[in-house]
Amino acid sequence: MRPLDRTDRLILDILQRDGRIAISELATRVNLSTTPCSERVKRLERDGIITGYYARINPALVDKNLLVFLEIKLSAKSGDVFDRVAHDLAQIPEVLECHYTTGNWSILIKIICRDNEHLMQLLNKKIQPIDGVSRTETYISLEQQIERQIQL
Repeated sequence: MRPLDRTDRLILDILQRDGRIAISELATRVNLSTTPCSERVKRLERDGIITGYYARINPALVDKNLLVFLEIKLSAKSGDVFDRVAHDLAQIPEVLECHYTTGNWSILIKIICRDNEHLMQLLNKKIQPIDGVSRTETYISLEQQIERQIQL
């Protein structure tokens, strides 16, 4: 993989803001013709720098009004326990992210759910019963202030 140049970085910046931009428009904005621009995008995808494209959904408009961060303490400090717990968490559709962390807690997950009752059901019936989960601590997001893409 070759290092990113200024044009690659500009392409990535534009695609982070608008993943649906037409290649012809992208090419114009980065001062390339269509074919070389398309080849650069394909190379960035092939090299794994661009990992996908997706639509951003407004959670409130699809009845997902509660964003939660949940810290999980594992019953043992071993990679096997983390792998098993992470596998079980991946089976829960409301779990959006799962991070193995440093500090007093082992795992941090991001959850989206309808409301407090839905959160309680997730905690009591799906997350806390997972073998390897010792304790949890829940943080409800009241409002998101910043959302940004990676600055290049």
